[in-house]
Amino acid sequence: MTYHPKSEFIRIMMERGFLADCTDYQGLDEALLKGAQPGYIGFDATAKSLHVGSLIQIMMLRWLQKTGGKPITLMGGGTTKVGDPSFRADERPLLTPEQIDDNIAGIKKVFSAYLTYEEGPMPSSSEAVGPENVALMINNAEWLDGLNYLDFLRDIGRHFSINRMLSFESVKSRLDREQSLSFLEFNYMILQAYDFMELHRRYGCILQMGGSDQWGNIVNGIDLTRRVIDGEVYGLTSPLLTTSDGKKMGKSQSGAIWLNPDMLSPYEFWQFWRNTTDADVGRFLKLYTELPVEECDRLGALEGAEINEAKIRLANEVTTLLHGAEAAKAAEATAREVFEKGGIGDDLPTLTLTAADIGDGMSIVQLIVKSGLAASGKEAKRLISENGARINDEPLTDAGMMIDAAALASPLKLSAGKKRHALVQLG
Repeated sequence: MTYHPKSEFIRIMMERGFLADCTDYQGLDEALLKGAQPGYIGFDATAKSLHVGSLIQIMMLRWLQKTGGKPITLMGGGTTKVGDPSFRADERPLLTPEQIDDNIAGIKKVFSAYLTYEEGPMPSSSEAVGPENVALMINNAEWLDGLNYLDFLRDIGRHFSINRMLSFESVKSRLDREQSLSFLEFNYMILQAYDFMELHRRYGCILQMGGSDQWGNIVNGIDLTRRVIDGEVYGLTSPLLTTSDGKKMGKSQSGAIWLNPDMLSPYEFWQFWRNTTDADVGRFLKLYTELPVEECDRLGALEGAEINEAKIRLANEVTTLLHGAEAAKAAEATAREVFEKGGIGDDLPTLTLTAADIGDGMSIVQLIVKSGLAASGKEAKRLISENGARINDEPLTDAGMMIDAAALASPLKLSAGKKRHALVQLG
């Protein structure tokens, strides 16, 4: 559809490629013109860090705040105890309350780089932030942990039709494949709907955002809020992103691209963006940076050697937002040292071993796995046999090579292909 928005937020969502669907374009658009409207996205605490797959949602919250809205980051301290079944083939492993609290503590660290909270410093690029639209961080355990089961069934459960819940694609696809869906998981969409209603009741929240896989959950929340407290609320979804070669966003050969620096170094994060496929550069610049749309289009249209400079610009802009300008600068300097001059670079992922770790010697295959360049010994051996491994920039052909402490008198550089490198050193 072609809709011409009046609000800056919806205009940005449309022109930068964030918008997959909206429950009521005009209603939401007009509501956003009335001042600092709260909107939220929920994040379940299934790991100690979010990964790049969540970055599109974080950027949506950032744009909401930059355009005068009030972002709410909802930590799923309650819903993580159940687990979202949306488009999953199996049930998520259940976490203990202690594990969930630890994960929330890790996840929280990222948001202050993108949003301005009452207690935090104001990012220089969030000019629109005032006292009325500082971000809120709320844990849904506040209201979910204390629910009385019978009261909840009577007051909330009666508003949900099993027939309708079974028709949602996220549930239907699981059942069509004859994969088990537990009663525990089936409750998830009711709890998420209840979250929306509670946020509207407590904070006047009018908008829930999420990936397009959350459409059914969002619509349920809108229906429940209207039925129980007669609240007018809206839903907006972003496309589920894959790279142009069909891979899920947020994954790489070496695993998830985590946002927390203690789980993935700023250099490795920078390198992920530097390795973007040519066809994705323009789209990723619009979604993950704040460069003007015209500049994103110009950079994305470059070809040959010039597109590589556009990728460096992308990597620098995204890394600066998350880790700061100094980290981005250091990552670029390391990359140029490694790739253009064949050097070692100061900021490469580094594996530090003790003499006791090495003992009488450690196989090169073990070192490749421990340094994160391969997920298993089998993968490391294949890398060597296919001439994809190098040691100190020389071809590595002997999978039986042993490395002793003497060989680590100076740092050893290991490479997997042309773009992935790591250092091994003695501590």
